[in-house]
Amino acid sequence: MSIASLRRGELAGSRAEAPGDAWASHWWRSDAQDALRQLGSDAGGLTKEAAAGRLRSHGPNVLARASRASRLWRGARRLSNPLVLVLLAAGAVSAATGQGASAGIIAAVLVLSVVVDQWQQQRAEQAAARLASQVAVMARVLRGGVEREVPMADLVPGDVVRLAAGSLVPADGLLLQAQDLFVQQSALTGEPFPVEKHAGPAPAAAAGQEAAGALFMGSSVVSGTATLLLCRTGMDTRMGELAHLLLADRRGLALENDLRHFGTLILRIATVLVLFVLLAGGLLGRPWLESFLFALALAVGITPELLPAVVTASLARGAMRLAQQQVVVRHMAAIHNLGSMDVLCTDKTGTLTEARIALAQHLDIEGTDSACVLENAWLNSHFESGIRTPLEEAVLAHPGFVVGDWHKVDEVPFDFERRRVSVLVDHPGERRLCLKGAPAEVLALCDRWQAADGPRAWTAEARARAQATLERLEAAGQRVLGVAFKTVPATLDDATLQDETALVFAGYAAFLDPPRSDARGALASLQAQGVRVKVLTGDSDLVTRHVCEAIGLRCGKVMLGTEVAALDDRALARRVGGCDAFCRLDPAQKLRVIRALRGAGHVVGYLGDGINDGPALHESDVGLSVDGATETARAAADLILLRRDLAVLSAAVTEGRRTFANTRKYILLGTSSNFGNMASMAGAAVLLPFLPMLPVQVLLTNLLYDGVSATLPLDRVEPADLARPQHWDMALLRRFMLVIGPVSSLFDLLTFALLLLVLNASAPQFQSGWFIESMATQVLAMFVIRTPGPALAGRPHPALAAAAAAVLLAAALLPYTPAGPVFGLVPLPPAYYAALAVMTLAYLVALELAKHAFWRHARRTLPRPPRRRPR
Repeated sequence: MSIASLRRGELAGSRAEAPGDAWASHWWRSDAQDALRQLGSDAGGLTKEAAAGRLRSHGPNVLARASRASRLWRGARRLSNPLVLVLLAAGAVSAATGQGASAGIIAAVLVLSVVVDQWQQQRAEQAAARLASQVAVMARVLRGGVEREVPMADLVPGDVVRLAAGSLVPADGLLLQAQDLFVQQSALTGEPFPVEKHAGPAPAAAAGQEAAGALFMGSSVVSGTATLLLCRTGMDTRMGELAHLLLADRRGLALENDLRHFGTLILRIATVLVLFVLLAGGLLGRPWLESFLFALALAVGITPELLPAVVTASLARGAMRLAQQQVVVRHMAAIHNLGSMDVLCTDKTGTLTEARIALAQHLDIEGTDSACVLENAWLNSHFESGIRTPLEEAVLAHPGFVVGDWHKVDEVPFDFERRRVSVLVDHPGERRLCLKGAPAEVLALCDRWQAADGPRAWTAEARARAQATLERLEAAGQRVLGVAFKTVPATLDDATLQDETALVFAGYAAFLDPPRSDARGALASLQAQGVRVKVLTGDSDLVTRHVCEAIGLRCGKVMLGTEVAALDDRALARRVGGCDAFCRLDPAQKLRVIRALRGAGHVVGYLGDGINDGPALHESDVGLSVDGATETARAAADLILLRRDLAVLSAAVTEGRRTFANTRKYILLGTSSNFGNMASMAGAAVLLPFLPMLPVQVLLTNLLYDGVSATLPLDRVEPADLARPQHWDMALLRRFMLVIGPVSSLFDLLTFALLLLVLNASAPQFQSGWFIESMATQVLAMFVIRTPGPALAGRPHPALAAAAAAVLLAAALLPYTPAGPVFGLVPLPPAYYAALAVMTLAYLVALELAKHAFWRHARRTLPRPPRRRPR
């Protein structure tokens, strides 16, 4: 979403300004010398001491400043969670009615659900910050006239920064110098095409983003070079003005919204239970306060209030495990999306290939060596001002040509619409326009071709030979550039698009880029995990097919960029699923393919490292890049691989599914046996002449149970949960609750009958006996529900087993301790324990059978669940 689409009109005047601070309000209209004077800087930049002082006064050049207020605000947001609101209401009522023990237990649960969550989140953020520092985006800045690299966060107003193709614009500033500078500023304006920028003051009526001499944070350099004087940094930039919108981690908010929807569902169920108990208590003539406190205790008991903490802890643990695999997690919620990812789109060059490119051949249309091709490709690559691609490095590394007395006059920079770059060069006796780019684009501009004896006009036969040579090179897996030239008048000093006509086609520069040695095994692992891999590239379909065959990747149906452009979004969404590769794409078309795949219901990851990959990385559910990627790609990515090892992707997917599975365990537990117990208590409150459990006992059950649940993020995950993509399915959760909950309620009723009819329990004995049975069934049910397979075959984490054993022992011994009477618990005869042990064992057997039947039926009949949009 662009700033322009969020807020039309001029933004600069929105910032509160001191009276007379006209320069601060319209700095982009200044000339360079005035700006340097206003900022107390010069062309050599600030001194290290001056920069350090300004960093202390202005703060870091980031769009979010950690503060006490922001942490308090995040804490307040957690308190607004529906699950937590139930606890707050119950705690307030308990305290107001003098139920000190109940209020204390609720306070302890609140500490677990809010404070522990806050602490885990803070730990995760600090750990992520430490890891992110390993891949911090750097800027080339002049300090005291010496160029050095510093983190972008350390930039201050008055700094002088060097920019080149691929650089992110680190803050808002004025151009001191620019050469052939084209900037992508769609984040500001919403316009998809690069715009040209040059040094010089803007007209008085110009808006900031329209000023040709001003650059703004959030833009990126497509081509050219520049020197930029920073005028506004951090939250004082235009991006900072809308930081509350731009900083929101939409993936994080989507996950949070999913959990909030689930919490709202539970809150509604709890409300129904409360109203039912209150109505039943009124009809039976029980004291209103007693019924109300019991109803609130039931609401607390059914509330999975540790859910936010469990999610946060699972994500933090996943980030730490990925760090051991040398993967930096920039956005924590992306780990969760990894667990759901079923399509991975990847660029070809540098991801599926080694990016160790060598110029293999320079041929004319006949397929014979051509010095003319090498000369023009070399001049173009040497004098181009944009960032040198591996192809250009390969041309310059090839022997056979020296620059001599050639020099550059002008340039028409590369862009992804034209897919070519032209350089105007000169030496004594000749001025020449040298052009290279995508073969089809270059051929279309040529009216002649270079033969051994000079330029010749095209004929149908020559066109056919040129096409046959191109197809032969591409079929052999070589990347190909078309090379052309023309001699121009010596008076031509400014090259424009109009000059890229009537060219002489020199021939082809063909490059070899071997497939990665680790690609075959890594892609096979991903496909075995249920992740379909699709290639999105600007290269030709013949080259792409060759690479895919070399690495064992299926490449059946291929869609070209021209076909993508011809389809509307709805038609594209219907066709993308059946395609294995998309070739000759520009960045906008890559973006459309990602959107179409997501619109078709897929969870999409994207792996790329180039400038043209930035939009696709940002749009995907999981953006993946590498440490050596361009600044644009790294800034847009969610996860960054510190080493170019595709095998790490499989490990990252596994980690995402582990995080997802442990989060789902907690929800399944909370919506099944826990729900069944609370429903049984509500029913028993109507059938019995006394409360089945005291409110304080219900709360204590919940607290002890939460103590065990807190270890779930550490739990092992069954292979079946790691084998396929995982998706949220509220329908499945509801069915699981409706199957497992009644099993729990049935055994609760049998326990009631045993206590009342067989053991003739008094009210305190009944409440104490059911307290112990409830604890045993809820805690031991974890070991059944935590795995879809046989419970005895599953291996829980030692921490989970130890916590469960400790809680069960505490529940059994509590009636015999001095604390027992505080909670209304009394000692029970040994026969009670023996009977409860038999009932618990029978319950676990029945639960295992019901679970097995549920998952067998679910896997056979349930359709793929619709997914909630991560963005």
